[in-house]
Amino acid sequence: MTAKWLEGKPVADAVLDDVRRRVTALAARGVTPGLGTILVGDDSASAGYVRKKHETCQAAGFASFHHAVPSDASQDELLAAVDRFNEDPRVHGYLIQHPLPSGFDFNAALARMNPTKDADGLHPVNLGKLVLQEPGPRPCTPAGIQAMLIHYEIPVAGREVVILGRGPTLGRPLALLLSLKGPGANAAVTVVHTGVRDIAAFTRRADIVVAALGSGNFVKPDMVRPGAVVIGGGITWEGKRLISDVDESVADVAGWITPRLGGVGPTTVAMLLRNTVEAAEQLA
Repeated sequence: MTAKWLEGKPVADAVLDDVRRRVTALAARGVTPGLGTILVGDDSASAGYVRKKHETCQAAGFASFHHAVPSDASQDELLAAVDRFNEDPRVHGYLIQHPLPSGFDFNAALARMNPTKDADGLHPVNLGKLVLQEPGPRPCTPAGIQAMLIHYEIPVAGREVVILGRGPTLGRPLALLLSLKGPGANAAVTVVHTGVRDIAAFTRRADIVVAALGSGNFVKPDMVRPGAVVIGGGITWEGKRLISDVDESVADVAGWITPRLGGVGPTTVAMLLRNTVEAAEQLA
């Protein structure tokens, strides 16, 4: 292995240290930040992600709230859970765990949210603020990836970034975030996807590759320029084993690479809490 690790925990710890200081300041004003989660169905991986978010909330001094919606419920029951969080003054931010089981409309539920309580930064209003470079909650996984690049002092401005995947939670918003002016941004960004004939022709020229396809071990060593920064943002599961979009052998070629475990995940949760404490500060 030649690559250095892009570990998410040091980045997440720095963000959460700041969050805890802000929680203490809010407590002096009689405010406890509250994060809510809505989980539809009984997918074990999604349930694990939600559990981790609540554990992190507890450690950071947050109140946390949860609504479980059965997989055989109706869309109206999901919307009712959204309405309850919209109306609950204890909840400053919340999320709908994605993806939803078949038969549910995630976009409709997202549109029903109060955008000021959108902890994931995915509401159309907040994505519009991202496009216009106005203040607002940023999508958590893209913001976490940007925080990693800044933390490890990886140059981004003027560099070529290739993002594999155009999904609404990662690929698309990350492309916007890294192309804007600002720290850890101002890059030349290309987005490719499974409809592109020769993906490797793009990735081999990139300074930074971000894989966000949700296709296990998709990125191989021959797709990466020696010394490039390679970030695995998408995941799949093989039984109980989590698999990155980036094959572990890419570490023999890359200059920096996220580990299979402990890469982007911790920073995503940290950004979720940061968005929520910012929402609480707006109301305090």
